[in-house]
This record gives sequence, C-alpha cells and structure tokens, in this order.
Amino acid sequence: MRFLIIVVLSAWLANPAFAWEFSGEFSVETRAFSEDGTRPGAEYRANVSAFFEPEFYHSWDDGRQSFTFTPFARIDQHDGDRTHFDVREFTWQYAGSAWEFRAGIRKVFWGVAESAHLVDVINQTDLVENLDGEEKLGQPMINFALIQPWGDLDFFVLPGFRERTFFSPEGRPGFPITLDDKNPSYEAGNGAGHVDYAVRYFKSLGLVDLGLSHFRGTSRDPRFLQERRADGEMVFRPRYDIVNQTGLDFQVTTGAWLWKYEMINRFGQGDRFIGLVGGFEYTFSNIRSSGIDVGVLAEYNFDERDELALTPLEDDVFLAARLAFNDVPDTVILAGAAIDRETGATFLNVEANRRIGSRMSLDVQGRFFLNVPPSDLFLHGIRNDDYVQVGWSFFF
Repeated sequence: MRFLIIVVLSAWLANPAFAWEFSGEFSVETRAFSEDGTRPGAEYRANVSAFFEPEFYHSWDDGRQSFTFTPFARIDQHDGDRTHFDVREFTWQYAGSAWEFRAGIRKVFWGVAESAHLVDVINQTDLVENLDGEEKLGQPMINFALIQPWGDLDFFVLPGFRERTFFSPEGRPGFPITLDDKNPSYEAGNGAGHVDYAVRYFKSLGLVDLGLSHFRGTSRDPRFLQERRADGEMVFRPRYDIVNQTGLDFQVTTGAWLWKYEMINRFGQGDRFIGLVGGFEYTFSNIRSSGIDVGVLAEYNFDERDELALTPLEDDVFLAARLAFNDVPDTVILAGAAIDRETGATFLNVEANRRIGSRMSLDVQGRFFLNVPPSDLFLHGIRNDDYVQVGWSFFF
C-alpha cells in the first residue's frame, strides 16, 4: 500500500506544472421509514445524511500520463458506522500505444446484468451506502492492460484487503443478527495483508461483448461464524476465505433486445458451487410519439448453495421496467422486484432521477420488503425497514 502511494506521489511531484481539474458532487439525503425499527436504538422513523465526493484530475505528457484522486466522505445522523471516509480513486496511469499501466487505488467494474453482478470481484461492497451493493470501496492495485486487436487483457495485483462495511446496531436498515464485524476472521495467515491476483479478457465480437475472468484471493463475500461471547450473547463474526473464482459474462445486442448473462464457478469457500444470472431487456422506443422509451427487464438468479448462499438471490426472479422520458432534465424511473421462487419474499426497488438546471439533480429511492417469512434470514430482520429516500445533489 505504501509503495503504491509513493509511486503515485512521485509521478505527481515530478511534474512542476501540476494543475488540477476539479469536479465532484455534494448531496443531502433524507430517509423516511414506514414503521418503527425492531432493534433497540433503531426505532426512529427519519434519518438525514450527507456525502461529499470531489474529484481531482490532471494529465500531462501529451495525455499519456494522468493522475486521479477521488475521496469520499459521508456523515449520518443516527448510524455511526455509516459515517465514514474512503478513497475511491488515487491512481497514476500511463497509456502506451497498445498497453496501459495503472498503480494506486481504483474502482473496477465487471458485469452486464441488472439485478446482480456475480463476476464483479475486484472491489469490496460499501454496504452502508446502499443495500443494492452497487457502491464499492477503493481497492489498492497494480494493473497492466494489453489492448490488442484480438481483445483486451488485464492483469491485476491486489495488495491490501478491504473489509465489508456494515450498519451499526442503531442503523436502519439493519441486520437480524448481532455482528462482531470489528473482529473478523481470515483464512490467510497474514489476514488483510494477503496479496490477491486477477486476470480478465474482454472482446467485442460484432453483436456480442464477451468477458472471461479469474480471481484468486480473499473473498469479498464473507461467511459468518456463530460464536458465544463471555457474557453469553450469541454473535456472528465475518469470515473471509481464500477462493478461486472463474467468471464468464456476455451481452448480445440485437435491435431493441439486450441479452445478458453472468456465471461464476467458485471453490475454496466450502464446496465448489456455480452461480448465474441471466435474462433480457427489451426497449419500446418513442411510445405513441411521446419521446418516452420503456424498457422491460427480466432476469433469473441462481446459486447452487441454496439456503447456504451468501446472497438473498439464490433462486429469484427479477422483473423491472425502466422509463426514460428523454426530456431536457433527463428524467428516468426504474422500478423492479426480486421475488424468491420458494418463499415469495419480495424486495421491491424504485429509483427516479431528474436534473434541476445544469448543476443539480433530485433523486428518489424506495426500498420495500414484502411477504418475508422468518426462514428468510437476509430479509426478515429488516422487514420493518421499508423506506423512501429523497436526495438533492449539487455537481461542480
């Protein structure tokens, strides 16, 4: 980690004409919960938080070299663990004619599906930011990429593991179990100091975008070990195992159709298992000459571990609709539901976004948990944590 910071700072300080390009986002959000919380200290019905995410960027050497620094900070009214700071990007990049080299802290995204990103294993989930798992922590890395006519080939060395963020006992949404997340367990003898490795091949083949990847290192998805404290309280400690995961993802574009598929084969975290998510998106364009596009999405999620899966989407159907108004404020609404085929438990998600002028936007989110039985350990503990969030963002 220190080596990566030294490399980036050396590249920065070596250029006396360093000048920043400055941009970013500041947002204030409020959540309203429909019911009282089920845990002591989490009975409140409303919560306010704010985050600040600036970006500093500079390029030189005729654009061959660049530096990006993106810190992130949030403050939350009730949840002390959601009040946190992270470095999303701190990266020096050198671009050759057919290769690129990057060193520092970065976010890397892999995947094509809407409801889950099984192949996306580089960055740790910043779970306190959002239950959908889309927000990620910055990951220290060295990345070398070959960019050739036969495809793009990326090699990653990943020193320094990032633990998953979790809500505090006073946070909403929360968990049905008591977590001892400040004292995690590791399979690696050097714990968070284990060095991970990954490689990914990507190629666009006409209508098909194809990705193949392999990761070896500490799993970003923890198991939970049940333990009893000295005071008799039962707690669950996150356990981070060494895994090998091979992934395949592809997307086929045919007219108004998008066909999406992701599959992983993982071993080292219990028995070897296969997970997959696949489906389609079809877009009805310019409905009744209104300029509105309506996209219909359907996906199926499967995890071979069944009730032992570390995800609530082990046998679930995802159905959604996306409305793009194509107006000047760029108004978009997405509504979707993940439905467990066995229990009927449903996670309903609604998101809407609209620009206000050139530098502001209004965001609305709704998270709702329906028909959740006690046997659904992931959702039953937050069955009363339905909420609507309204956020106002300023861009600079």
